[in-house]
This record gives sequence, structure tokens and C-alpha cells, in this order.
Amino acid sequence: MNVCLIGDGLISLTLAKTLINKKIKVFMYYENNRKIPNDNRTIGISSDNLDFIQKKIVKINKNLIWEINKIGIYNDQNTKEKILNFKQSNKRLFSIIKNNDLYKLLINSLKKNNKFKKIKIKNKSFYSKILNNQKFDLVINCDGNNEISTRYFYQKIIKDYVSTAYATIINHNKINNQEAIQIFTKHGPLAFLPISMTQTSVVYSIKNKSINNYLRFSQVEFEKLILENNKKYKINSINKFETFKLKSKTLRKYYNKNILAFGDMLHQIHPLSGQGFNMALRDIKVFLNLLIDKENLGLPVDHYIYQQFENKTKHLNFMFSSANDFIYEFFNYDNFYLKPFSKKLFNYLNNNKLFNKLAVQYADKGLMI
Repeated sequence: MNVCLIGDGLISLTLAKTLINKKIKVFMYYENNRKIPNDNRTIGISSDNLDFIQKKIVKINKNLIWEINKIGIYNDQNTKEKILNFKQSNKRLFSIIKNNDLYKLLINSLKKNNKFKKIKIKNKSFYSKILNNQKFDLVINCDGNNEISTRYFYQKIIKDYVSTAYATIINHNKINNQEAIQIFTKHGPLAFLPISMTQTSVVYSIKNKSINNYLRFSQVEFEKLILENNKKYKINSINKFETFKLKSKTLRKYYNKNILAFGDMLHQIHPLSGQGFNMALRDIKVFLNLLIDKENLGLPVDHYIYQQFENKTKHLNFMFSSANDFIYEFFNYDNFYLKPFSKKLFNYLNNNKLFNKLAVQYADKGLMI
């Protein structure tokens, strides 16, 4: 069986490794030489998804991942009092890994396998030819910026948060560092995500109109914000920040002709909870199970699997994305209007064991509980 993957991003590499583990040949086509992701971007992987990666995709060395067993949610008006608190005794909630560490692990593993071939697209005619190519049993597009994406997958539900995310890493004194912290500030959420005893990733999402109130949102302004909201770390240095625009996107139709859209092509969500990559992992799990079912029944794998995949995932992905959007908008609205009401609500929820359990399960497994 031969599969064509278009794009060489993190999700495409993860899917490629999953397929190769099933003895499927993968031909990965890409447009530009991709740089190894930089050090400041991190991924939060849910406990359930990490188990899936370790068992079905690739073994991740324990030195590369950092376990989080508590999540504290605060409001910038009072960073000493948690408005929500999630934890599980003696069990990780999720784990943090650097983007570039996971990227290098996957690409190095794939290069060693003779069932994997990476090919640079040198001619734009590739995209028209691939639509009628009989060489591949499946064609899966993971690149949202190529010709196929703009021509055949343009019907999307898009929400522009009119915001920019700033990401950096702070270096600090050694500390027991297993609690993730999210602070909802006037202009957007600020997250502290531990990656070791001496390093913590910081991500701040700020409204663009707030940035315009400054001459520019500089490294100095970002460092000032971190220091104002930091009540935990003795910081030694702060890395230079990186930025990226924030949008959510949901594709209306998952496949067109002989091509299936996948990963960020299907859904991008505001990184409020770091669930974009986790959604893609759950999609990979569903796709893998469909392949296994066909194999067990002795059925050929053809384009009908695209429809089956859409039927099993589309509604769940849409509801999950909408729920994350609601959480973001609620806290954003709450900062201005609902504080007296929401404080009572959060006090109730914080002491409700059933809510805590369901919230943890939602973050861990999405709606596939």
C-alpha cells in the first residue's frame, strides 16, 4: 500500500510514522526546505495521547518530556487566589515537550526506515497531476498553504481573534515545577508551562488593539508583563520572544476527489489550552482504527475511508473547537463584566469533584470519552 502525504510539518510527520509502523509505504512531498522549529515553542500533550504516541507511534525519551500534575487558573486582579484548580493525585494531567525535540525525533526515526521517502516539489504541475495519480492508494494533504488547499479546500469557518501570541522561555532557579499556571489578564491569557526544574515556557495572547496602544510590544514590555505576573520563579534570564497570529479554522468538508485534508488543514484552534495538536492525535487514532478494521475484515483501503473518517470525527472536532472558543470568550468577557457573578460560580465549580473529573477527562480525551 502506498500513501502520499503533502506537507512536512509536525502532524504530517506524526501521521507518516504511524502509517509506516503499519508497514505502509509513505511518500512525503513538500515545497520548501523546512527549518527545525525553534526552542521557544512547546506542545502540551494530554496523558491519553502521550500513551498513544509511546505505544503506537514513537518512543519519547523521558528526558524530553515534563509531566504536569496540576493546573491553576487565576485572574490578574488576584494572582494569589486560584479561581479554578485542576489536579489528580499521583497522576499526570498532561506533559510538555519542545516542538523541535519532537520534530527531530520523528524525522530521524523516519529517515532510518526504507518505507519512507521525502521528495521536494519542484514543479507546480505536481498538484494537478496528483489528482489523477494511480500510484497512491491514498493522498493526504497536511499543508494548508499549497495550491490544493486554496483550490479545493476553501470552504472554512474562520474566526480571527485579532490577537497575537508571544512565546518565550524563562530560565530560573531550580524549583519543584509541575504546576501549569494560566492567568487571564485584561488583554488576554498568560500561560506558564513548566518544561523542567529550571525552565518554563511562557505564552501570552494579546489583542492587537492593545498592542497598538504601545509604539510596539517590545521584548522589554513582554519581560515587564512576565515579572509583574510572576509570583513563583526566581528568574535569571528571559529568551527572546517569537510571535504568531491567532485564528481558529474549521474545514466544512474533509475530502475532495481523491484527497483527504488532515491536521491543521481540518482545524486550528486558539491555543488557550494547547489542544490543536491533541485534536490531530485523536484524528490519527481514529484513522488508524479505520485502517485496522479494514485489515481485519480483509477489505481494500480506498477513498471511501475518507467519508468514514469525516463521519467519525467532524462533529466531535467542531464541538471541541466551539467549547474551547466559548471558554476563551467567557474569560475575555468576564474580565470586563461578570466578575461578581463568576467568582461565586468558580467557587462552586472549584469544590465540585464531578466537574473537576469531567474537565480533566475533557482535556485528556476531548469528546471521545
